[in-house]
Amino acid sequence: MAHGPATLADGWRAYIARWVFTTNHKDIGTLYLWFSFAMFLLGGAFAMIIRAELFQPGMQLIRPEFFNQMTTMHGLVMVFGAIMPAFVGLANWMIPLMIGAPDMALPRMNNLSFWILPFAFAILTSTLFMEGGGPNFGWTFYAPLSTTYAPDSVNFFIFAIHIMGASSIMGSINIIATVMNMRAPGMTYMKMPLFVWTWVITAFLLVAVMPVLAGAVTMMLMDINFGTSFFDAAGGGDPVLFQHVFWFFGHPEVYIIILPAFGVVSQIIPTFSRKPLFGYSSMVYATAAIAFLSFVVWAHHMFTVGMPIAGELYFMYATMLIAVPTGVKVFNWITTMYKGSLTFETPMLFSIAFVILFTFGGFTGLMLSIAAADMQYHDTYFVVAHFHYVMVAGAVFSGTAAIYYWLPKWCGKMYNETMGQVQFWVAFIGFNIAFMPQHFLGLAGMPRRYADYGLQFADWNMVSSIGAFIYGGAQLMLLYNVIATIRNGKPTTEEKTWEGAEGLEWTVPSPAPYHTFAKPPEFK
Repeated sequence: MAHGPATLADGWRAYIARWVFTTNHKDIGTLYLWFSFAMFLLGGAFAMIIRAELFQPGMQLIRPEFFNQMTTMHGLVMVFGAIMPAFVGLANWMIPLMIGAPDMALPRMNNLSFWILPFAFAILTSTLFMEGGGPNFGWTFYAPLSTTYAPDSVNFFIFAIHIMGASSIMGSINIIATVMNMRAPGMTYMKMPLFVWTWVITAFLLVAVMPVLAGAVTMMLMDINFGTSFFDAAGGGDPVLFQHVFWFFGHPEVYIIILPAFGVVSQIIPTFSRKPLFGYSSMVYATAAIAFLSFVVWAHHMFTVGMPIAGELYFMYATMLIAVPTGVKVFNWITTMYKGSLTFETPMLFSIAFVILFTFGGFTGLMLSIAAADMQYHDTYFVVAHFHYVMVAGAVFSGTAAIYYWLPKWCGKMYNETMGQVQFWVAFIGFNIAFMPQHFLGLAGMPRRYADYGLQFADWNMVSSIGAFIYGGAQLMLLYNVIATIRNGKPTTEEKTWEGAEGLEWTVPSPAPYHTFAKPPEFK
């Protein structure tokens, strides 16, 4: 094993053992990426069921109880199973290559942090086959829906969340330890690639907030099984306490999802602009500022619970303040492109779409931050539209850009540019047809998480569902493109796949050897 990985030529037992016992950062990154893609397809299937049901008013295909399970599972699988492991996979693959490290600092823990994930999601998915069905209380699992009125399967859900959190904490400790201790000589903190910076800051966020989530689900566990009343008013508790604890985790969580996406785009835009990133240090400080502010804005999700006016004012202004460092980032990306020698390969198309659509999603977020206006927006499809613009056009578009950008380095084969561009345009158009109308539906008063709706909402729901099916098809095209590239792509052996690319990962051969940087590289 020391000389290289087992392949199928060594027999299937050796090949399976390689993947089960691997401590190699590239193998583990690959496992994370394939797992997240599988979860992406599963969560996408749940979304297709939701949109098929909402294609027309009236109940068409499924029962309302099952609809609630689908909305809940779609959110949980996409957030915890698809987006987060995808960026952890990118971190595992790229951070050692970017900082000139031979591997991650804690390789066995790395193996464990991945291999508990499939079990967590097997447990979570299995609840759909249990009596009473799976989680039906929304991905935010508000008490008392998730305690007093929860299906019996809720304990499996709690266990799955615990395992997922343990995985995230281990992965984060690993990233922090690696970056702090294993950078190449000469690579100071302020010379690290921005993807590394965003992930270090993300890792600190994860270590800080995952225990809060663990506390919330543990209190749920106690309320359900051991007679406590943390969230039960009848016993002196308060269901609003759950919302505070959940969102104290949940708001940093959405920045955990988007910060690595910022890092990816900050690598790709300079490459295809053929000039350095504008305002590197301000990007680092902006990332840190966003991370800090993410801890002090959580109650903007709760403007309708009846908090004092001073609380609403504080959370409104603090939330608006996040627009400042985010605006710095958007300005820097645009300025990087200004007067650059631009070419528009697939990674760049996804990155530009990211900047445009994420900024749009940011503006709808500013609308939601206005406490008085949020009384109208809250729990409508306007919120759904907002967070899909920042999560999907944000995190998922960025992740797709990363796949096209680094795939030649990973497998030594070049994807088909025409296929990549077609996939981009189908995804871009499908996404906007799916989610733009949801703004209109929300402003017209359609509430989220409903299996049926009034006739006045019928037209835009049909449009939205058609867009969602187009977007779903685009993901199957991405899967085809990746597999076709790995199997039949045009071999590329040049170290720098992209003309404008900078950084240590472009100094190793393509495909990247199983072991890299056994001797630390010289970094100037």
